[in-house]
Amino acid sequence: MLFIQYPPCSTCQKAKKWLDEKGIVYTDRHIKEQNPTYEELKKWYEKSGLPLKKFFNTSGLLYKQLNLKEKLPTMTEEEQLCLLATDGMLVKRPILVTENVVLVGFKPAEWEKLL
Repeated sequence: MLFIQYPPCSTCQKAKKWLDEKGIVYTDRHIKEQNPTYEELKKWYEKSGLPLKKFFNTSGLLYKQLNLKEKLPTMTEEEQLCLLATDGMLVKRPILVTENVVLVGFKPAEWEKLL
């Protein structure tokens, strides 16, 4: 199980605490130091069943600076995945990747149900 997070993020801290309290074993990865690759993002997106826009950190400064709210609707999936792969701060976190499931963002009830 891979837990992708940004340590200063309070939601990531809550998710990490939740995993630890449940005794769930995972590999921890710092999203800014080890940005997800295009290939990883494409695979996770396909496995998640979520719309690609759910992978964007819409409350992040970089998202706002790049005016992505306006630009994303006109971009292809390929362009969006390439953009996400350029900077971990564009990617919504935490992301939990298991063999069967990819969870984006931390919703305890959803995580409980799927794990």
